Amino acid sequence: MASKESEAVRQHWAAGRKAVEQGTLDTDQELTDHRWAELTTEPPNVDYLAVPGREALWIVPHNAASDRVLLCLHGGGFVGGSRYSHRKLFAHLARAAGVRALAIDYPLAPGHTHPAPVDAAVDAYRWLLDQDIAPEHIVFTGDSAGGGLAITTQLRARSLGLPLPAGAMPFSPWVDFEAIGASYDSNRDRDAYFHRDLVRGLAWILVGPDGSLRDPFVSPLYGDLTGLGPIYIQVGGDEVLLDDARQLAEAAEKAGVEVRLDLFPEMQHTFQMAAGRAPEADDAVQRMGRWVRPVLGL
Repeated sequence: MASKESEAVRQHWAAGRKAVEQGTLDTDQELTDHRWAELTTEPPNVDYLAVPGREALWIVPHNAASDRVLLCLHGGGFVGGSRYSHRKLFAHLARAAGVRALAIDYPLAPGHTHPAPVDAAVDAYRWLLDQDIAPEHIVFTGDSAGGGLAITTQLRARSLGLPLPAGAMPFSPWVDFEAIGASYDSNRDRDAYFHRDLVRGLAWILVGPDGSLRDPFVSPLYGDLTGLGPIYIQVGGDEVLLDDARQLAEAAEKAGVEVRLDLFPEMQHTFQMAAGRAPEADDAVQRMGRWVRPVLGL
């Protein structure tokens, strides 16, 4: 049975759906980020450092390994979210892993369409490599849109001749841009916010009228995942994007990639945002921390 603390996530998404339906959705980025970040408690013993010249934030837990890094890619449907909306979530994850994290911003639609987000993520990865961080000491992670980016950024980077990172931890990943998964029907009445038409609408905002939802740098389901490092996927049992996670796991397995998929019953999309508040979120974050340490060689 879902904890009462996890209800905050459901209420967050339910309020968002109501705002969409009533046409009162707040478009002020700072206020939106604040309301999203309210779901997450402030973790102790973490420093946040601006990165001069870059739209990025170093997240540095006390006593963290300095030569291992999580490259953190926020969610928000490619139209919202930022390093600020997700900094506390990624800080909880960095603490669980015992490493530094780099949370970045990327250009958002509709002002910036594909491939702007994935190219910005590749640029951040290239910058990390230029800081003498070894690729085998970097893991990509992100939620929702950022979860998909954690995979497509690897494919884009490889196409440009860059080495692959050690692995990836996408949670509630958005990878089925055509929204054809069966869970869009089976979880239609359980998901507090998302539905097929909304997701398809966001997809077309990202790619633009002349884009393709099957571009492998948009959807990794149509990319070659062969040779990627291990992937750990988490997903909520009540979200319509449940089959996105299953499809990604299946595609990775077919490509010979080591993959783990954990399903959390009764949880909503990106329920991990309740880290420090809900036991399910804390459990999920700790699982990621335990999984990623040996991947990073710790």
